[in-house]
Amino acid sequence: MAQEIVEVTESYPALDAFYDSLPDKNGALIPMLHKAQEEYGYLPQEVQLYVALKLGIPASKVYGVATFYSLFNLERKGQYRINVCLGTACYVRGSEAILEALENELKIKRTETTGDGLFTLSSIRCVGACGLAPVVMVGDKVYGRVTPDDVRGIVDEYLGKAGEHND
Repeated sequence: MAQEIVEVTESYPALDAFYDSLPDKNGALIPMLHKAQEEYGYLPQEVQLYVALKLGIPASKVYGVATFYSLFNLERKGQYRINVCLGTACYVRGSEAILEALENELKIKRTETTGDGLFTLSSIRCVGACGLAPVVMVGDKVYGRVTPDDVRGIVDEYLGKAGEHND
């Protein structure tokens, strides 16, 4: 079976500087991926290939690690990440309806990002705030006892923040 040869045409100075700063290059894959995601927001294929080339390892190993750990993203995420808790307490108090309302409001499905790059919608299993169920998180901010009627106001709050940054 022939191996595919991939040429890396871009350079990534921030990754080069980070790699050069590492006192021990062994075991550098995960730190390099963290640095790449910090720099670029996610791990596009070109960056994964560059990391593989830099570390002298197969691209399949980089991809395997990037897809194994949930902290790594292979797709660009929105500026605001909305997580709807679907843990037991939240679920029995209507979080599925909240998720559906967010999908309708944002016109995306779970795991997708809006076309303007502002919002990514996800679900999570538990945030440890069962007394506030159902819970929605936007970034680190927790919204408790959310109803489907609250969804528009939550989205508008972040649309307002995005507008402030664009003025």
